[in-house]
Parts: sequence; C-alpha cells; structure tokens
Amino acid sequence: MAEDLTITRTGTKAEQYESLIPQIEALLFGETDLIANLANVCAALKEQFGWFWVGFYLVKGDELVLGPFQGPVACTRIKKDKGVCGASWAQAKTLVVPDVDQFPGHIACASASKSEIVLPLYQQQNIIGVLDVDSEYLAHFDEVDAKYLEQIVKLLDA
Repeated sequence: MAEDLTITRTGTKAEQYESLIPQIEALLFGETDLIANLANVCAALKEQFGWFWVGFYLVKGDELVLGPFQGPVACTRIKKDKGVCGASWAQAKTLVVPDVDQFPGHIACASASKSEIVLPLYQQQNIIGVLDVDSEYLAHFDEVDAKYLEQIVKLLDA
C-alpha cells in the first residue's frame, strides 16, 4: 500500500490527473473496505488539487447520506433529485455546474461554493453514492475533470 503521494502541480490538469490516478490505484490495491477507500480518494484529490470540498455521499434508502470527505462541514442528508448531488443520482450521470447559483434547486451547504462537479459512484452496476467536488471559483470544472474523475470512481467499483 502506498502511504505518500507525489503531488505534481506542474503541467496540464490532464497531466496532473495522469500522475495521480496510478497513485490512487496503489492506495486502493488490496483494500476491500469501501469507507477506507473513499476516505483515501478524498484525501488524494484534495491534496492534489486543493479544491474547496471533495467527498462522497452514500445511498441510504431514499436519500444520500454524508460519507468520507475533506473540507468544511457539509449537508448530512440529500433527497434524490434534490440539488446537484441528488440530480446526479437520479439522472445517473455526471453533472458539471459552472455556477451553482444558476442550478435549479441547488442546496447551499456552503456559501463559498461557486461551481461543482458530481459523479455517480457504482458498485456492480448499482449507484451506491456520488462523488461531489466543490470549488470556490466559478466554472472551475470541465470535461477534463469529468473524464478523469469518472476513471477514478470506476476504480472504486469492486
């Protein structure tokens, strides 16, 4: 198991992801505990990119419940189809939101959050949660983030 990350802040965003993904694979290798793996993925992403908030919400019944995260305190429960996280879950797709204030029904867990990307987390073809990443900057996330974060959440599908 890898215990340290080599953070690369030079190069393009894609190059930074390409440097980080094998390290995340090493963190996950041999570990079967989902919560431990989610926690390490959050820490790795937060350390590499310094985003405002990065974390997971897990499906529990008819709502998402806060799971491992890095950042300020967060909303604890989100109903399906509510906010960006609930919409990503309901629609089973990645949502990139350049301005959260323009997203219908946005849940303002932190007023400092300005843009967001949310990706469904699968286990054996069932959505078990979402990866939620927030930035304090408008239009911070794009198709590059979507592409590589989708690769990262696929690593968690065991």
